[in-house]
Amino acid sequence: MAARTAAVGGSTDWIERQFHVRAAGSTIGTEVRGGITNFLVMSYILVVNAIILSGAGIPFPAVVAATALMAALFTAGMALWANYPYAGAAGLGINAVVAFGLVKGAGLSWQGAMGVVALEGLAICVAMALGVRKALLDAVPVPIKLGIGAGIGAFIFAIGFFNGGLAVGTGNPSDPVALGNLNSGTAIVTIGGLLLTAFLYARNVKGALILGIIGATIIGIAVNAATAGATYGALPGVAVMPKTLFSTPDFSTIGAVFTSVNGSFALLEVFKLGFFVAILTVFSLMLSDFFDTAGTVVSVASEGGWLKKDGSIDRADRVFWVDSLGALFGGIFGTSSNTTYIESGAGVAEGAKTGLASLVTAVLFLLAIFLAPIAGIVPQQATAPALMLVGWFMFKPILDLNKIGNIDFATGFAVLLTLFVMPLTYSITNGVGAGFIAYAALKVASGKAKDVSVPLWVATAAFAIYFADPWLRQFLSR
Repeated sequence: MAARTAAVGGSTDWIERQFHVRAAGSTIGTEVRGGITNFLVMSYILVVNAIILSGAGIPFPAVVAATALMAALFTAGMALWANYPYAGAAGLGINAVVAFGLVKGAGLSWQGAMGVVALEGLAICVAMALGVRKALLDAVPVPIKLGIGAGIGAFIFAIGFFNGGLAVGTGNPSDPVALGNLNSGTAIVTIGGLLLTAFLYARNVKGALILGIIGATIIGIAVNAATAGATYGALPGVAVMPKTLFSTPDFSTIGAVFTSVNGSFALLEVFKLGFFVAILTVFSLMLSDFFDTAGTVVSVASEGGWLKKDGSIDRADRVFWVDSLGALFGGIFGTSSNTTYIESGAGVAEGAKTGLASLVTAVLFLLAIFLAPIAGIVPQQATAPALMLVGWFMFKPILDLNKIGNIDFATGFAVLLTLFVMPLTYSITNGVGAGFIAYAALKVASGKAKDVSVPLWVATAAFAIYFADPWLRQFLSR
């Protein structure tokens, strides 16, 4: 008994030395709950990433295994080195670019497309080594940082709303969005989960988000059973009890970028499209990765309370190094770029403040390599209510904008653009770019160009190239 007590005490001491849980004003229980919540709201990526990338010819089981392993390594890096409750995995958006843009559109092999991801990750690592990433983050005015956080909040709310089937795209330019079919099985899962989660949160029940996800998953299983599997028939393993709890992992995608495909070295296959087109392709992906992460890190930090008044974050360099390496190794592992997830805010909303929460998330992703059938049970409609609540948490800091002082037109309009462009275009990068360009242009127009720092000018120029990308591609292909 004494030996067991000593072992428990030793483990607790190690946790405190490593993560400083008590110093951060948290508890081990709170961190564990936050870590589990983060895993649950992110676990959809195991299935979704595999569905998207399998469309490019990548083996489905291999994508699931590599996605889980890479997410575990990425998130463990955030836990053990950065000591923040950030979690990450394969990023949605870039995986679609890989499948539909680079493979089906440009005609690259899937190995060559992953080579593009690895190259943009390498470029980000170089930028990180030169101090560009942190310098840019520090140069962004605080009001715009708040606008980025609020924009991401609106964006993640929109993701939850659409993922839950409460809104749909009509395809009609004059009326592009409409209310979803509220009588559908998937909408019932979302609405039931939202009512449960909101009720628990309003009652200050600890673990409201995780309990809401579990409850919504149970509703999803019941609805799917009532429709004889028709509700989630297109998603194998979702909302059904798995036939087996274990699966043998397939790691065949790891290192595929270093193989030869159709007589070309996969890592450099993109240069078959032409040197300038290749450089522009890598640059566009890098810019998207770069600013998606910057916005996410700031927004979650604001919610967690470790964003300082001057807009800086302690150990930000460590956070960005983990993220940069995640982009590089995401290509090498064949999962597409790995990035810091805005869903990390769900764990923070549960009270997580340290890397212990991320360590819990990492361990669960590691187990998911072998327990993929269990991880795949949770439908995206079960996580939609949690995302909508997280959207509110992310949006809240913008309400403090009036405390900063007088906001001039250039800053205010830049904040407005940042906030609305993100959800309207479904892109954090587009929102940040629109805000930066508006801020710089309007500062010049008002005779206050000196208010724009050199790093911000560089970023604005980069975004100008980013938005001109379609024209530049057309011009270079002539």
